[in-house]
Amino acid sequence: MEPATANGEGAGAAKVAALRALFEEVFGSGPAAGAAAAVAGSTGGVPVGAGAAGARRSFVLASAPGRMEVAGNHVDHQGGRVISAAIGERTWGLAAENGLGRIRAVMEGFGTVEVDLADPQWAQPHPVEALTSAAIVRGMAAAFAAGGGTVRGFDLVTGSEVPPGCGLSSSAAFEVMIGACLEGLFGPGPFASAAAEDAGGTRAEEAEAVPLDAAAVALAAVGCEQRFFGKPCGAQDQLASACGGVVTIDFGPTVPVVEPVALDAAAEGFRIVLVDSRQDHSLHQDEFAAIPADMRMVANLLGVARLGDAPVGALLSQLGAVRTELGDRRAMRALHYYDEVARVNAQRAALDGGDFATFLRFVRLSGASSAQFLQNVSLREPGSEARQPAMIIQSLAAHLLGEEGAWRIHGGGFGGSVLVFVPADRADDFMATMDGLLGYGACREVVVGAPGVRAERLR
Repeated sequence: MEPATANGEGAGAAKVAALRALFEEVFGSGPAAGAAAAVAGSTGGVPVGAGAAGARRSFVLASAPGRMEVAGNHVDHQGGRVISAAIGERTWGLAAENGLGRIRAVMEGFGTVEVDLADPQWAQPHPVEALTSAAIVRGMAAAFAAGGGTVRGFDLVTGSEVPPGCGLSSSAAFEVMIGACLEGLFGPGPFASAAAEDAGGTRAEEAEAVPLDAAAVALAAVGCEQRFFGKPCGAQDQLASACGGVVTIDFGPTVPVVEPVALDAAAEGFRIVLVDSRQDHSLHQDEFAAIPADMRMVANLLGVARLGDAPVGALLSQLGAVRTELGDRRAMRALHYYDEVARVNAQRAALDGGDFATFLRFVRLSGASSAQFLQNVSLREPGSEARQPAMIIQSLAAHLLGEEGAWRIHGGGFGGSVLVFVPADRADDFMATMDGLLGYGACREVVVGAPGVRAERLR
C-alpha cells in the first residue's frame, strides 16, 4: 500500500471534490431543502442563517490527521509522558449552515446523524448513542456551546482516509475535525486562536484560514469521548491529532505540555510500517477500560489520584498490600506504567542525541512490556487464547527482523495494529512476506509529521 504524503495533499484534493459532490447530492448546493418552507411564516421567507432563497452556501472545510503512538503505551491517563506523531491520512468534513435548527451529518461509511437543537436536552449525553458517531457529533457541539459558543443548525458531510479499528485514532481525528468545523461556522468561539495559521493541504483558490487553538479543540474532544462517547481515554490521541507533527506530550501538569521532537526514520535508514491485526480493538472497550481503572485502583491505594502523582518507590514499598488487595495483574500494570515513562524519557533523549539504535532498543522493550506486564496485546476473555492476531504479528516481526528492527503494540491494544520500524532496504520484502504469512494485505507504510487540525472558510 502506498503511503500518504506527510501533508495529506495528494489524497486531500480528491477527498474535497468527493465531499462537494456528496454534499450537493444529499443537501443541494443552495439552502437546505425545505428550509425556506420551514421558516417562511416567521422570517419573511428567508431561511435562518442561509441568506435569500436560492443563495449559494458558505462552506467550511476542515480536516484532522490520524495519529501514530510512537512511545508510551497506556501512560497518558496516569499523568505520564508519550511521543506521538500525526500521520498523512486525514479525516475531512465539509459543513454549511442550514437554517433548520438541526445538525444533520452524513458520514462516509458511518451512516447519518441528526441532532434537534430545539430539544432542551440536546446538549446532554444520550446513553443510547454511546460508542457511536452520533455521540461525537452531539458531544462536540455541546462542548462548543458550553465554552460560550453559539450553535445553530448546520449540515455536514465527512469522509476519511484513516481506517477505523486499527489504532490510528480515527475517532479522535473525527472529534477534532468537527470542533474545527464548529469554530469555522460559528466562531470566534472557544476553539479560536489569537493568530491565524496556514490552512494547508486544500488548494482552495478562495479561502480564509480559521485560527484554531489546537489544545482547546483537543481537550474538548477528550471530554466528548469520555462523557458522550463513553470511552475512558486519555488525551494523547486528540492532542496528537490537533497539534500535528511529531511531539512529546507531558501529562503531569494540569494542562498537558506539548513539545516538538525530531523523528526522521528515513534519514536513519528505516521505514515505518503498521501491521493490521484485523482484530477491531473498538469492539473490546471493556478490556481497554480495565487498564486505566486498574491503574487508578493502585494509585488510590497509594493515596494519589494518578500513578504519576506518586514515585515508583511508593509502589515498591506497598507492593505486598497492592498484591494482596488488588492482585498481581494490577501490580504489573502499575510497574509497566513507571517503566514505560522511563523508556519514553530515554527515547526522547536518544532522539535528541541522534542515537537511533538506542531509540529502537526501547521500542522493543516497550513491546515486550505491553505483552508481558500491561497485558494488552491479546484479548483476555475466556477462549481468546485460540486467536491472538496481534501477538502473532509481534512474533513474526521478531522472527523476520531480529534486532535489526523494532516492534510494539500500537495504541490501546487488544487487536488494532503493531508498529514496526524496518530497515529501508528490507521494507518491501518484509511487507510482502508479512502479508503472505497472514494471508491478507496487512501492512501499511506510514509517513509521520503531518499538519494538525485545519479549517478554512470557502468563499
